[in-house]
Amino acid sequence: MKILIVGGGGREHAIAWKLVQSPRVKKLYCAPGNPGIAALAECVPINAEEIDKICSFAKEKEIDFAVIGPEVPLSMGIVDALKEVGIKAFGPNQKCARLEGSKSFTKAFLARHKIPTAGYKEYTDMEQLKKAIGIFGYPMVLKADGLAAGKGVVIAEDRAAAEKAIEEMMGDKIFGAAGEKVVVEEFLSGIEASVLCFVDGKTILPMESAQDYKRIYDNDKGLNTGGMGTYSPSLIFTDEIKEQINERVLKPTLQGFQKDGLDFKGVLFIGLMITEEGPKVIEFNNRFGDPETQSVLPRMKSDLVDIMEAVMEDRLAEQKLEWDDRRAVCVVMASCGYPGEYKKGNLIEGLHDVDEDVLVFHSGTKLVDQDIVTDGGRVLGITALGETHEEARKKAYDNVTRIIFEGAQYRTDIGLLRKMER
Repeated sequence: MKILIVGGGGREHAIAWKLVQSPRVKKLYCAPGNPGIAALAECVPINAEEIDKICSFAKEKEIDFAVIGPEVPLSMGIVDALKEVGIKAFGPNQKCARLEGSKSFTKAFLARHKIPTAGYKEYTDMEQLKKAIGIFGYPMVLKADGLAAGKGVVIAEDRAAAEKAIEEMMGDKIFGAAGEKVVVEEFLSGIEASVLCFVDGKTILPMESAQDYKRIYDNDKGLNTGGMGTYSPSLIFTDEIKEQINERVLKPTLQGFQKDGLDFKGVLFIGLMITEEGPKVIEFNNRFGDPETQSVLPRMKSDLVDIMEAVMEDRLAEQKLEWDDRRAVCVVMASCGYPGEYKKGNLIEGLHDVDEDVLVFHSGTKLVDQDIVTDGGRVLGITALGETHEEARKKAYDNVTRIIFEGAQYRTDIGLLRKMER
């Protein structure tokens, strides 16, 4: 079987790492890939948003199916485009991709199907939004409606911070067109957790849980990022909470898809806040989470090719997921300045000094001559497995210290349980 992965970050590296373990994979391609993925697959110089080129390549190479990693090509309709040229794709179509492409679309879906979430209002006029400052009290949660690479959320502690955020989103357009509409939400207190689910329209099958750390600094301080680390399984997922999520979130979500005519096929990432009132949905994403994938897939024992094929063929109900009992912790190493401006091209040393059983997923790297250098905000994800959560955490951080590049920054509290502020 020949498979094409679309994307070139840590999530795609983890997917490639898992796919090549299947005896069914004859050839793996990745567009555009990265130096880490290049050790597992043939990387082709086509960007994830170059949909026409991806379709032509997939047809030329007679790809059996494509796996779409990032959210942008999904929102652009890459699954529909591949289908038109006769190529199957793992991922939701453009209609379903609105669940991530528009926060207001998702909030309306949640409200319509009575799925627990924060109260909200949406605004397209900056002056009207300013008049609504403090509508749900403080902290005030402001979200750019469109795609903003996981950074389009601001939690304003007071009126001055809210005004500044509104000016930047709607006036300065720091998130581009994503900020033309802003969703204001009630602030939820609790512990943040994530559930990734395989969905085929008839069945929703949750993977093992994970917890992500969005803020750039320890103790959940600073700006939101795409994610600075993750661990799996979540320490707060009791059987009671799992049952609440299944009954209050998963079942009504699947029923909502069916009622609304959303033929969702792929991975639904559900961001949750575990509050005193139970789990509430923060967000939906249409694909494997990044960096959650880097802690979840290393624990999956099932053949990912079989599962993906079952999703595309509406046979997910036949699948049973098997998991490694070990714990996983992934620590993200980022460039100095991220999530703001940062320098690229810094030499990365120590990649061969990590333990053999530790995984190094490349997120923002580039090969220059024979050297691997930084090429993004989030650079590497270091994932370790351990018999206990503490063992996995210690092993991950022991290996993080062996990798060096100028300006490297990382959180030192990944895997510690505390209330999360998104």
